[in-house]
Amino acid sequence: MAIGLSDRVKSIAPSPTLSIDAKTKQMIAEGIDVINLSVGEPDFGTPEVACAAGKAAIDEQFTKYTAVPGIVELRKKIAAQLKERLNLDYTADDILVSSGAKHSLYNAFMALCNKGDEVILPAPYWVSYPEMIRLAEATPVVIETDESTGFKITPEQLEQAITPKTKVLLLNSPSNPTGAVYTKEELAALADVISKHEFYVISDEIYDQLVYGVEQVSIATFGEEIKKRTLLINGFSKAYSMTGWRVGYMAGERALIKAMTSFQSHTTANPSSISQKAAVGALDHKDELMVPEFRWRRDYVLDRIAKMPMLSCDTPSGAFYVFPNCSACYGKSFQGHPINSCDDFASLLLEHAKIALVPGSGFGAPNNFRISYATSRDNLKKAMDRLEAFMLSVQ
Repeated sequence: MAIGLSDRVKSIAPSPTLSIDAKTKQMIAEGIDVINLSVGEPDFGTPEVACAAGKAAIDEQFTKYTAVPGIVELRKKIAAQLKERLNLDYTADDILVSSGAKHSLYNAFMALCNKGDEVILPAPYWVSYPEMIRLAEATPVVIETDESTGFKITPEQLEQAITPKTKVLLLNSPSNPTGAVYTKEELAALADVISKHEFYVISDEIYDQLVYGVEQVSIATFGEEIKKRTLLINGFSKAYSMTGWRVGYMAGERALIKAMTSFQSHTTANPSSISQKAAVGALDHKDELMVPEFRWRRDYVLDRIAKMPMLSCDTPSGAFYVFPNCSACYGKSFQGHPINSCDDFASLLLEHAKIALVPGSGFGAPNNFRISYATSRDNLKKAMDRLEAFMLSVQ
């Protein structure tokens, strides 16, 4: 009998963002003064109303299995919020709650894709997207974007990427890693292309409540036919600072949700009962602090970077990341160490400036790097001081 790992496991790479975060935390534990700008996790606490609901669930012994798609109370409340925020009509039966939005995405790819199917994937992309697509035995078809289009695909690019094998278009707005947000007009133009073809849309909207001076619009709002073919992915990790609670969800056409519920029933079954009750509580929370604070931090980081040599950066409209371009450093060096890639750049920053950030290579963007400003103002000031000193030493 042959022994060894499966081909699917051997073909995927570990998450670079989680790997860098783990290495950074190890360095901090060893007493090294590292500023961590790599993690995609709000530094705010979970809302007290959510914590109280989670504690009450424990005290009330709400600790058993629930229905696979989640408790009805939570699914009804999610549907009501989607109606209130996006004017989208869903019922509890159109919602599947999972163990985080990442789990929701995995369910979607596994339930929709067959071997040989193609998934259109705009780059820069979140690091786990291509690996999930490959795990589903589908093929990522990457559409390159850059600062010239605000890191957003055009209708012409979408049309050119579509083939008879196209099964899914993946949209992520607001974007990780760029913070780009598609406008209503831009989405309408993409919807015109989508409506001429037959494929699904997975719309990852996990950062949808973290936008700055723009309107958040879902692709699912552009007509009933597109809504039927769209799986809207969201969760509680970002806007409610509940990363460790692991609650995400998808909303979509009932037949699709039923199929994905069947898939989930044979993998994780229901998400944590306690976390579901906390999520019910979270939906009563009205944030008044997080968005203004993140906007201040974004503006501060952008202002500092604008004054540094060899760096340029678009202004993101959402999420809590900036995505500077460091390609002007390529071919130069820092204290005799060559900089020929964003990986070199990030490695030298970690070693010499003690700043942890994520190189763009893992996002399909070899000229950029990602800074998460989900940390304190003091940390951001220290990090920008160190980054500026580093850049002034690049020759």
